[in-house]
Amino acid sequence: MTTTEAPPPSSEKNLPPPARSQRRLPIIIAAILVVIVGVLLYYFFFVAPYESTDDAFIDGHAITIAPQVAGRVARLLINDNQEVKKGDTLVEIDPRDYQTRLAQTRANLTAAHSRLEQARAQLAVDQAKAEEERSNVVANEADATRAQADLKRYQAVESRAVSQSQIDLAIAQAQSTTAQVDVARSRVQAAEAQAGLSKVSIDTALADIAQNEALQHQAELDLSYATLVAPEDGRVTRRTVEAGNYVQIGQSLLAIVPKNVWITANYKETQLAHMKPGQPVSIRVDAFPQFKFKGHVDSIQAGTGAQFSLLPPENAAGNYVKVVQRVPVKIVFDEIPDATIILPLGASVVPEVRVK
Repeated sequence: MTTTEAPPPSSEKNLPPPARSQRRLPIIIAAILVVIVGVLLYYFFFVAPYESTDDAFIDGHAITIAPQVAGRVARLLINDNQEVKKGDTLVEIDPRDYQTRLAQTRANLTAAHSRLEQARAQLAVDQAKAEEERSNVVANEADATRAQADLKRYQAVESRAVSQSQIDLAIAQAQSTTAQVDVARSRVQAAEAQAGLSKVSIDTALADIAQNEALQHQAELDLSYATLVAPEDGRVTRRTVEAGNYVQIGQSLLAIVPKNVWITANYKETQLAHMKPGQPVSIRVDAFPQFKFKGHVDSIQAGTGAQFSLLPPENAAGNYVKVVQRVPVKIVFDEIPDATIILPLGASVVPEVRVK
């Protein structure tokens, strides 16, 4: 019979336990060093150059649409979340009251123009009458001069050549013509005063025309305000108006949200050391995890969020506790991966800014 020889014992198994541990120790140390180096490399290349926050939201303008005139809504031409273009009609308020007011102001303006023409015609008449009265003064002055000359001639002749009655008649004639001159001059003053009054009437008519033109312009504006149009391209949101509602001046009916949106990211003040406008940003939107958005830092607000709150903190109190503040940073999108994506205001995002 042949016997099978047992394999020689392993050299490692033959080593005592301390020796085996010493052979494995460098391998363990090397593995730990590799892990440490990997972690450091990952940190320096993928963590340290970036600053991120989950306290960030989609922000943008929301244009509130409110009427400038009161009235009942005659037509409602938009629906919830509808896209509109600049100039599109949104709401029509019943215009009949404002059309009537406009017609009335136009009639008043026409009447004011008629009064102006009447005042101008009256001024022409008064000026002609004043000129006529001036001519009468000249004629009466000539008569008075002739009467005075006749009186002097009668007085210079001997009493035997003229009778006393002729002298008395000459005196009366001279006095009468002198009085007529005074009367004519008074009539001139009255005619000039009447012409001045007509000039004032013209100024009054012109002021009346200006006032009625202003009222007509206001009536035209009120009529135009009865039609509410979209001031910008955007999407209808927060609609509260319905056809048939009676709306008041300044009442919020709906809002238009333009497509131009951005991100307001509230970074800790300790994260702003190397952040500046123009740095690239990688953006993840919670509503669209399948897309990756790109943007850049637009600006950094000159104040913390708490400083501009309704009740700013009073740090002069004796029990002050330091709290890390957050500063709003505006981030704008460079591009939208899909044109059909709608980024709603207030949606949560996580931006990562490459600061190094």
